[in-house]
Amino acid sequence: MTKKRADKSDKKLLGYTVKGEEHLPFPVVGIGASAGGLSAFESFFSAIPTGSNINMAFVLVQHLSPDHKSILGEIIQRYTTMKVYEVTDGVSVEINSVYIIPPSHDMALLNGKLQLLEPTAAHGFRLPIDFFFRSLAQDQAERAIGIILSGTGSDGVQGIRAIKAVEGMVMVQNRGSCEYDGMPRSAIETGLVDYELLPSEMPAKLIEYVRSITKKSKSFTTLTDENALRKIFILLRNQTGHDFSQYKPSTINRRIERRMVLNQLETIDSYIKYMQQTPSEIEALFYELLIGVTNFFRDKDAFKSLELVLPKIFSGKKIGDTIRIWSVGCSTGEEAYSIAIFLYEYMQKIKQNFSVQIFATDIDPHAIAVARAGIYPGGIAADISARRIAHFFTFDSDSQRYRINKNIRDMLIFSEQNVIKDPPFSKLDLVVCRNLLIYMNADLQKRVIPTFHYALKEGGILFLGSSETIGEYGNLFTTIDHKTKIYESKNSTQGVYRMASHLAGATQSLPLQSVEKIVTPIKIPLKELTEQTLLKQIAPSAILVNDKGDILYLYANAGKYLELPSGEMCINNILKMTANSLQRALTISLHKATETNETVRSGVIKVKTKGKYSTLNLVITPVHASSDSLSKPTMYLIILEELPLLKEKGLVSLDALESPDANTQILRLTRELEAQEEYLKTSNEKLNISNEELRSSNEEIQSMNEELQSSNEELETSKEELQSVNEELSTVNAELQMKVVDLSRSNNDMNNLLAGTGIGTIFVDHNLCILRFTPAASRIINLISSDIGRPVNHIVSNMMGYDMLREDLKEVLGNLIPKEIEVKTIDGKYYIMRIQPYRTLDNVIEGAVITFLEITKILQMREELRLLNRELSHMAVLVRDSNDAIIMQDFDGNILAWNPAATAIYGWSEEEARGMNIEQMILDADKKEARQAVEYLSKSKVLKSYTASRITKSGEKIEVSITASLLVNEEKKPYAVVTTQRKINPRMTEKMEPDNV
Repeated sequence: MTKKRADKSDKKLLGYTVKGEEHLPFPVVGIGASAGGLSAFESFFSAIPTGSNINMAFVLVQHLSPDHKSILGEIIQRYTTMKVYEVTDGVSVEINSVYIIPPSHDMALLNGKLQLLEPTAAHGFRLPIDFFFRSLAQDQAERAIGIILSGTGSDGVQGIRAIKAVEGMVMVQNRGSCEYDGMPRSAIETGLVDYELLPSEMPAKLIEYVRSITKKSKSFTTLTDENALRKIFILLRNQTGHDFSQYKPSTINRRIERRMVLNQLETIDSYIKYMQQTPSEIEALFYELLIGVTNFFRDKDAFKSLELVLPKIFSGKKIGDTIRIWSVGCSTGEEAYSIAIFLYEYMQKIKQNFSVQIFATDIDPHAIAVARAGIYPGGIAADISARRIAHFFTFDSDSQRYRINKNIRDMLIFSEQNVIKDPPFSKLDLVVCRNLLIYMNADLQKRVIPTFHYALKEGGILFLGSSETIGEYGNLFTTIDHKTKIYESKNSTQGVYRMASHLAGATQSLPLQSVEKIVTPIKIPLKELTEQTLLKQIAPSAILVNDKGDILYLYANAGKYLELPSGEMCINNILKMTANSLQRALTISLHKATETNETVRSGVIKVKTKGKYSTLNLVITPVHASSDSLSKPTMYLIILEELPLLKEKGLVSLDALESPDANTQILRLTRELEAQEEYLKTSNEKLNISNEELRSSNEEIQSMNEELQSSNEELETSKEELQSVNEELSTVNAELQMKVVDLSRSNNDMNNLLAGTGIGTIFVDHNLCILRFTPAASRIINLISSDIGRPVNHIVSNMMGYDMLREDLKEVLGNLIPKEIEVKTIDGKYYIMRIQPYRTLDNVIEGAVITFLEITKILQMREELRLLNRELSHMAVLVRDSNDAIIMQDFDGNILAWNPAATAIYGWSEEEARGMNIEQMILDADKKEARQAVEYLSKSKVLKSYTASRITKSGEKIEVSITASLLVNEEKKPYAVVTTQRKINPRMTEKMEPDNV
C-alpha cells in the first residue's frame, strides 16, 4: 500500500490540532453555499422536524455581496424554530442554534467561539467556505460536519479535506437538484464525500449520524477481534488486490467504526455480512483507508532542511544529467509537484539546468488521475505563496481552479504502484515518503526501509515524515537531520538488506563469517621435512599428522602399527587406525601436544601388533611448516621407538618391566591407572571439543546455507532490478503513449478546425519554408503536399499585383508586428491577407502564420450598400422636396414617417407627428371607413385614390386626395402603409363611391 492517510498520531503534523476535551460537546455543522444556495437552504431547514432538539449547531457560510445587507437570517427564520443569529465577533456557539456569516467578512471557529476577520483577498478570489471549514476541523476534530450546497467554483474542497483528515463527516447536495453544480461537483471529485443527497433528505441523515456517534455502541470495542479483522482483510484483498493486514490496528479500527456509523450498523459481524452483500461498501472502506491528506509545501520547516541537502543531490552532476526522484504515496500529487517546484527554484538559483524526472506513485487510481490532470481548487492559494502561484500556476476564472504550468508538469511521471509488492525504481537521487510508515506495523516497515535503500544510489537522500524513522537500519543510512528525518544512503555490503526483505519478508541476516582453512599450505616437501625431524630425534618409525590426527605422511616402518577398522572405508586418521593400547596413549599425547605446542613423551607402552607384543616409547613433537617458529604449528610428528633399541642404549631394563616384584607391579598398575584417568580426562576434553566443533560446523553449515540464500536472493534482486527497470520503462511508455494520444487528438482537432473554417492558412519557419497549410490556401497559392519544406516565395501565387510576400514576412518576423494586406486573385476574388508571428506556449517565436480571409462578398455587399444609399439619398430628396404630404404608418395607425410637406399642410412637426396616431387627424365619422381601407390594403388588394376629410393641428377641416401604397419586407410580407396626400379645393370634393373600395 502506498497511500498517505490521516491519523490522530499525526494530526499535529498535518496541521490539524486536536485539543481533546476543549472542543464543544456537540457536533457543529458548517454549511457552505454560493449561487443558487438560497432555495437549498430553504429546503434543508424546512425538512428539520419542528420542535425537536437535534443536538447540534449550524453555521452558514455563503458568498455574499460586500455592498448589501444580508437578509438570509430573516429567510431562514421562517423555516425553523431554532434561534437564528447573524454572527458577531467572539460569539459562543450554542446547541440547536443557527449562525450566519455577515457580509464582507471571513469567519473562523476557535475554542467554540466564532471570530470575524477582515478579508485580505479581493472579493472575486475569496474562499470563505474553505477558511471556515479548516478552522472547524481544527477546533472540533471528529465532531466537525461539512455540507456543500449549490454554487459555482470550487470553494470548500480544501475545507472538506481538512474535515476528513480529522475523521469528520461530509455531505454534498445532489448535483441534479443544484441550480449551479460547480461546488458540489468539485467536492464529489475528491472522493471524500460520505453522502450525496437532496437538501430535504439531509436533516434526517444528519440526525441518524449524530445519534450514532453519540451512542457509540459497545460492539465497537470488539473490533480488536483478530478473526473479524482477518475476514475484512480477506474481503478487501479479494476485491481490491491490496492487503491491509499489516497496518496498525488502531487506524483500521477507527475506519471500520466510522463506516459502521455511516451505515447504521452496531456489530462487527453485521458489518462483515453487509460487506459481503454490498461490494460497493468494500470499495468505500478501501477509499476510506486511502484518504489522502496532503497539501502543497506541507511542513515548511522540513522543506527548509531539504534545501540544505540539495547541493549534495546536485553535486557531481553535469549539465544535461538527470535528477531521479521517487515520491512514494503521492496521493493527488500536491507534494510531488511541491518537490518539482522546489527543485526548479533551486536550479534557477544556481543558474544551471538539469533534467529532472520525478516518479510519483500511489495505489489509488482516482488520486493518480487527479494528479495527472494537475488541476487544483482555488483553496490551494492558502498553502502557496503568491509568488509561486504567479510563476507556476494558471488561474481559470470560470472554474475558480488553478492548473499547474507545463514546465513543472513535464518533470513528473505518475503511475499506480504498490511499494510493498511491486518492484521499486532504482539509481535514485531522492526518495520522498512522508507519513506513510506511521500506519505500518514494524514488520512491514522492515520490508519497506531496505527497499528504499536498494532504490537509492550511494549518497542518495531519504526524506521521511517527522513522525517516522529508519528504525534498526542505522547501518544503511547516515542521519543528516534528525528532527526533519532526512537520511543519506550508505554503501552497504550486506546484499540481503537491500532486497531480501522486500522479496520474502525475511528478517535481517547476519554477514557471513570467513572460514579458516584447516591445513596451511606447506612450503617444504613433506618427505624432506620428516627426514630432517627424524634425524634430530633419531627415530626409526614416524607418522606426520595434523592436529586432528589425520595422517599426512608415513615414514619407515610406521605402517606396521596401523590397521584398518572393519566396516569403514577411506579411513585416514591415526586415532582410528591404531590398537586400543596405543590409541589411548596416542590420544592423550596428541591432545597435550596440540594444547601445549611442546614435545610430549608418554613413556613405555606395551602394544600388540599382528598377534605379537612389542614395547614402544611414544614421542609427539610439533612441526613448523615455515621458518617462523613463533607461529602455531599445524602438524605433529609421532615417533614410535621400540624397547629393544632403547635397551641397547641403556635407557631401560626389560627385567625391570617383567619383574614380578609387588612394588614394581603396584608402580606399573598405578601408572596404568593414571594413564586411564588421563585418557578419560582427555576423552572428555575431546568430546567437549567435538561437541564445540559440531556446533561450530552446524553454524558454518547454517552460514553456508545463508550464503546460498543470499546468493539466491541476489539473483532474485537482479531479477527484480530488471523488473524495476522494465516497470520504469513501462511507466514512461504509458505516459508517452498518453501524450501521443493527446497530441494526435489535438492535431486532428486542429486540422479539422482549420479545414472546417475554410480560412486559408500557411505556417512558415524562420527561413520562410512551408511547414504546413490548409486546403483553402491552395486556391490562393498553388500548393501541393510535396511543397512542404520549400520556401514560400518559390511557389507560384494566384494573387494579382502583389509580389511582396517574402519582404512582408521578413518585416513581421523582424518587428513582431502583425500586418494586413488586401489582395485580389486571378479568379476575381478578394482576400484579407494577415501575417503574424507564430508563438509557442512558452512565448518563443518559431516562424510566421499567413491567413487568407475571403472578403469578396463583403466588398460586393459594400458596393450594393453604396448604390442603395445613393438611391435612398435620391428618394430622400424627392420626399423632402415633394409638395404632397407623404406619411408612413403601421397597421395600427401609428405614424412612422412625416415629410416637410405634411407639416405645411397639417401643422404638426415631424417630431410631434411621430408620437401620434393617424386617427387623431380623422373625423370620428370617417374613422371606420379609414380602418376598412387599411385592412383592405393589408390584404394586398389594390386601393384606388380617394378623397377624405382631415383635421389640421389648428382644428381646421380640410379635404385631401389620398393615394395609398403597401410596403413589404424581404419575406414579401406587408409591414406598413405609405400615403400621399394632396390638399384640394372644397369645390372639387366628392364623396367616395362604393366601388372605389
